[in-house]
Amino acid sequence: MMRWSAIPMAALLMAAAPQKVDMVAAVLPPPVAPGPAVKPYVSVAEPLVAITHVRVIDGTGAAPVADQTLVIRDGRIAAVGSAPPPEGARVIDGTGMSVMPGIVGMHDHLFYIAQPNLTSAGKAESPTVLPEMPFSSPRMYLATGVTTIRTTGSVEPYTDLNLKRMIDAGKLIGPHIDVTALYLEGENSPFVQMQRLARPEQARRAVEYWADQGATSFKAYTNIGRAELKAAIEAAHARGLKVTGHLCSVTYPEAAALGIDDLEHGFMVNTQLDPGKTPDKCSAGRGEPTLAAMPADGAEARALIRLLVERKVAVTSTLPVFEARSPNYRVLPQRQLDTLTTEARTDYLLNYARSASRPAAAKAEAATLWANALALERAFVAAGGLLIAGPDPTGAGQVLPGFGDQRAIELLVEAGFSPVEAIRIGTLNGAIYLGLDARIGSIAPGKNADLVLVRGDPSQTITDIENVVTVFKDGVGYDPDRLLQSVRGRYGQY
Repeated sequence: MMRWSAIPMAALLMAAAPQKVDMVAAVLPPPVAPGPAVKPYVSVAEPLVAITHVRVIDGTGAAPVADQTLVIRDGRIAAVGSAPPPEGARVIDGTGMSVMPGIVGMHDHLFYIAQPNLTSAGKAESPTVLPEMPFSSPRMYLATGVTTIRTTGSVEPYTDLNLKRMIDAGKLIGPHIDVTALYLEGENSPFVQMQRLARPEQARRAVEYWADQGATSFKAYTNIGRAELKAAIEAAHARGLKVTGHLCSVTYPEAAALGIDDLEHGFMVNTQLDPGKTPDKCSAGRGEPTLAAMPADGAEARALIRLLVERKVAVTSTLPVFEARSPNYRVLPQRQLDTLTTEARTDYLLNYARSASRPAAAKAEAATLWANALALERAFVAAGGLLIAGPDPTGAGQVLPGFGDQRAIELLVEAGFSPVEAIRIGTLNGAIYLGLDARIGSIAPGKNADLVLVRGDPSQTITDIENVVTVFKDGVGYDPDRLLQSVRGRYGQY
């Protein structure tokens, strides 16, 4: 019988320490050939492809380079330059087109918010439910150029995990997925499908359980307390995983002090200056008073941004889900409305009509919040902060999978970023946060051929990112029109 004293202490510590997750292996496993259910949507299947005479927007923020040849070989970018296409390659004429990295969506979901019996006055019956969309959402993401997503909150983690595995195995269509576990939520949640964490030990066990199941990120939600958030962060970091948060009960400075990695919704939901804010309780204002009282050039904003940058806390811009505050808010284009079920479209149009009919004073107040939020995101980046992007696609929140990711990049240009800066935020910055930037997020030889070929020049006209011709994931080209046709009238159903 071996005595404990005979076992080296280092070996004991290694045996007790949680295993660190390899994010590259977990999110970007080796590609496989498309299976029978995937092949009908593939438009480019050859292992050697050359896109000629194309404008390259590489995702780094650098100026685009015109009239390039981009070569894809066996799922990777083999070359970018002026050399002629290699012998035997399938040649795609990219004249009048641009190629950019696949979008890395950093606040994407696979569910839809359903409000039972919603009325034109905005009343709905409880409970609000979050039905899963495992058929339509992955197709919509890929069709619009989103090749990697972080689910950033899940209500059916096993569905998301199994969906990811089936996509990775070539059995289903969809992007690479960083699966976020079940929301880390406290008491008084408005969502009946979320767990309620009342003690730090519960939070720690939840993180460890879902990490064991294969989740690769975690999201704290509005009612979590500081003690539970701290326990969750420590447990996730022990596995080499990160925690983000859509917070309310915990303020941004408090979360930064606890070691959180990312804060969702830009500066829209920080509650540190909300009147009546008490520790570990969500304020009635839910961040609006703080945003109104925090111009980007004010002392409070400068102090907060300095803290976030020093603590290396990323911020996720989710401008589309708040676009109703913008003076330029418009109804969704018909192409997007066509993806919705009749019921989902009715709910959306009711919400849009309510927003459009607000009194002038309410619209002016919303416009001030919008302007402050845009300015704070610009100030955060100017100070050296890592801004990443996603739309928070929730159906009734005027944001749809994939289309919302495109809109997130477009609204960054409205916020004052140049088109190439906005594209970097929506591509390379997300890859950097995930630790995957050696493989995705920009265009360079050796990287995964996760690419979007679009008609036009998004470096000059950012809305040209909507003109998707072909989406390449691991070098396989997908037809966006076929994908969207397959989900027409289905989002909100399954």
